[in-house]
Amino acid sequence: MGELLADHTTLRLGGPADPFLTHTHPADWPDLAQDVRRHSLTPYALGGGSNTLADDTGYPGPVIRMATRGIAVHALEDALVEVIAQAGEPLGSLVAFTVAGNLSGIEYLGGIPGTAGAAFVQNTGAYGQEIADTVTRLTAYDWHLGQTTILQPADCGFGYRTSIFKSRPSRWTILEIALRLTRSRTAAPVTYRHLADALSVPIGARPPLPDAAQGVLDDRRHRGLSLPGSGPDARQAGSVFLNPPVTPAQAAAVRAAGGPVHRDQSGHLRASAGWLVEQAGFHPGAQVAPGVFCSERRALTLAARDDATAASFTTALQRLAARVLATTGIQLTPEPVQPHHAPDSDPAVPPPAMEFPV
Repeated sequence: MGELLADHTTLRLGGPADPFLTHTHPADWPDLAQDVRRHSLTPYALGGGSNTLADDTGYPGPVIRMATRGIAVHALEDALVEVIAQAGEPLGSLVAFTVAGNLSGIEYLGGIPGTAGAAFVQNTGAYGQEIADTVTRLTAYDWHLGQTTILQPADCGFGYRTSIFKSRPSRWTILEIALRLTRSRTAAPVTYRHLADALSVPIGARPPLPDAAQGVLDDRRHRGLSLPGSGPDARQAGSVFLNPPVTPAQAAAVRAAGGPVHRDQSGHLRASAGWLVEQAGFHPGAQVAPGVFCSERRALTLAARDDATAASFTTALQRLAARVLATTGIQLTPEPVQPHHAPDSDPAVPPPAMEFPV
């Protein structure tokens, strides 16, 4: 019957995968890849399962849980160092390691669940930093060519919460990451008001690295952005929608109504998805679909409870997005990844988009 994906995702939803494989030791990859290639279906790589909405029927092919661990540091010129981490290393552990070593560059990414490799699929970001900002290269397995390859940052199609690994999920599996960080006892300048308030510093300040990292963790807990270990909100995948791009006219309307608008690192205007969801009438604790509720701390996080299914969670996403579209004219894009099989013959086919009827 296979291994239940519900046992490997933070939503605790999802049917079986057969085979379900765990990649623990880097040296074992050639044999594991050879075993996977014997199947006619392409594999899905799973990190910590914190951003995955697996289907109730499971996944029709091999699933590989990336569980490799390990971090190494190599000195570069001046105050620069290269940090190499295995794809299965938890992102939180990697951030803590760099902060403890007085290495600046990813200190604002603490408290985000998932693995280092998975962070590049989503181009994880927070408080003005994105994981792709520091990458020098990625080692990945190319299922189309049947070989391990080195990808440069320009090859990866990084954008706001996206990459080629997200748009072409059947093509590559990330095995190892390399980051260029800076030796420093101070953090990057604080650019977000929430963090500045948490640290009691002005915008633009460069607090001590440990203080900045702890401030991020404290602020995430205070605003309900951390993954709780227990309680009614324990089964969740964090924010369920990306902050949507808006036109200048839409941005003006959002600001006039008291909503936040910011520019992403590419300069595009984006509205707050959480604010839009609340404007559409959803509030913390509200039930959205059978077994699916807005979390007790914030409407943008959906929590699965006893009678939830992947289908009801998808219904909840559709209802939120449809109400926001009807209320504001702004389209939301879901953040959790839904594993879909793409044929080996066309590894560039992206997964089908979720449809949100109004």
